[in-house]
Amino acid sequence: MAEIIPPLNRHTLARMTAGEKRVARRLKELLEDDYLVWYDIPVGRQRRYPDFIILHPGRGLLFLEVKDWKPSTLKRISKTDVSLLTANGLVTCPHPLEQVRAYTYQVVNRLARDPHLTQQDKAHQGKLILPWGWGVVFTRITRKQICKAIPDDARESLLPDHLMIYQDEIREGTDAEEFQERLWGMFNYSFGKPLTLPQIDRIRWHLFPEIRIGEGVTGNLFEGQEEEDEPTPPAPDDIIRILDIQQEQLARSLGEGHRVIHGVAGSGKTLILGYRCVHLAGTLRKPILVLCFNITLAARLRAYISTRGIGAQVQIYHFHDWCAQQLKTYHVPLLESEQPVWERQVQSVIQAVEGGRIPRAQYGALLIDEGHDFEPEWLKLVTQMIDPESNSLLLLYDDAQSIYRKKQGLGFSLSSVGIQAKGRTTVLRLNYRNTREILRYAYDFARRYLDPKHTDEDHVPVVEPEGAGSSGPEPLFRQCASRAEEMRFVLYCIRKWGEAGVALGDMAILYPGQGYGRELSRLLREADLPFQWLAARQYKTAYDPNAGQITLMTLHSSKGLEFDHVILVGTQCLGVEEERLQADARLLYVGMTRARRGLVLTCAGEQGFGALLSRPGGQDADSRLSAAGEYSGDSLTPKEKEDE
Repeated sequence: MAEIIPPLNRHTLARMTAGEKRVARRLKELLEDDYLVWYDIPVGRQRRYPDFIILHPGRGLLFLEVKDWKPSTLKRISKTDVSLLTANGLVTCPHPLEQVRAYTYQVVNRLARDPHLTQQDKAHQGKLILPWGWGVVFTRITRKQICKAIPDDARESLLPDHLMIYQDEIREGTDAEEFQERLWGMFNYSFGKPLTLPQIDRIRWHLFPEIRIGEGVTGNLFEGQEEEDEPTPPAPDDIIRILDIQQEQLARSLGEGHRVIHGVAGSGKTLILGYRCVHLAGTLRKPILVLCFNITLAARLRAYISTRGIGAQVQIYHFHDWCAQQLKTYHVPLLESEQPVWERQVQSVIQAVEGGRIPRAQYGALLIDEGHDFEPEWLKLVTQMIDPESNSLLLLYDDAQSIYRKKQGLGFSLSSVGIQAKGRTTVLRLNYRNTREILRYAYDFARRYLDPKHTDEDHVPVVEPEGAGSSGPEPLFRQCASRAEEMRFVLYCIRKWGEAGVALGDMAILYPGQGYGRELSRLLREADLPFQWLAARQYKTAYDPNAGQITLMTLHSSKGLEFDHVILVGTQCLGVEEERLQADARLLYVGMTRARRGLVLTCAGEQGFGALLSRPGGQDADSRLSAAGEYSGDSLTPKEKEDE
């Protein structure tokens, strides 16, 4: 069966006409698994809305317009328009073939600007590497009725037989081969080899700008932008950074119900959350609530949402900040006890909701990132905040990154906290963030302590990641004799990366505590390197991922973030205490998987994990530093040698 995007759930079917439902079901049933079909998704920067777009690696690209017109309502037809009898009288509208032809040419012209999607041989130079076509489906008119109403010579110019599909050709029981023949008869030509997966990704990159990853789109999404403003597509050797089909399907899956996504680090969970916010914002009356446990991640999500022009509709909070805001908004006093303030905030909100002082059902949708760090009473509280009318919840989870809980797994069922997960769970195993070398290095270390296991849909497993990223330099582990040597090596790495063209904003330094933050901030200040030190709540809240500065933060604060190049210092501070081995392993795994392309780990001493990291996957301790050469004392400046 074909992949239909978005899926044919109750929400999608509610948007369809009766004829569109019939066509969608025939496409799903009668086309094979390698067909991709999009329904009512705007194309390009000018936001055209074809009814259906069909893409097949061997057949090509086809656009379909669907009309539910009856013979009795179709009164006149010309090459450019038609007249329909409606409840409001006679109405003139564009000819459906002209309508779908315009959609098609807009896309074809856009694709033809990409030299990597055009033919290079002289006979077809400049033409697309794939066939393309368009057609119309009349769902309530039979071919016999049209033939009777319009003479053959006129019909060929007004409704060419090969570009039309009629009611009697999309009934239940329609032969799959005959149906496909009618679809592909809409093409005027056929040539070229089957499309490769990278070529399909390039086509999707052009068709749907909203699924591109990492583009700085500002203002209302694509509003008022012309085709000439399109960025240059990546070269063939570059990675086309877009949501994969599974991620796109999840992001476009609007509608009621709860959904749980178990995803490994780097599988695009937070991207799915962001794109889902964009889609929900256009359909819900009530605001959308996004919660996470990490203050820095909340700041990053706010920055992302603000670029999409939906900041007024999407409220993003660190969980305890949300509790504080609820107490302030509804004038609820903080409970008195000896517990920390944040614990009293949570209990105060729970009691106020139970007592009716804080209302339930405040939000049209609830999206939770880092669900593995939420306590059961927190989840039970926030699920009550969803409007039952929309009942939209998304929980994102990766137990391998659960760095705040002592036990592996939640320790409770999702159904016990009001999350209806059965039949609504998805597992994302592919890691797109990290190079294969970084992922292998991180997982070879982590699997000593984290045991992937299968479980039912009401509980959450640890999922073993599968690499889908590109190849890159091997991670480097550096054993240093002292903290002073470790600091000098950090500067060396920054300089070498800078010489290789890595921007400061693409670098991060992660540390486990133990006074490293102050030492590193002093080091960067003396080296006159601009940096953001996320040392306290106010700095985490104000974090700007686009500031163009080195980011300095704890391993805990890095959760949910990513950078091209990461230096992870102080590994000897982790894995020292037996009872914290698994928790520290998770923390270190989180830190390693923040790096997209370059990863350096250091230690000062031979304690803890520092004694294990030199060969977690067989790498030599003096591996190459991202094509920058090996480190030696000769690389030190005169002042650094003097300090030594």
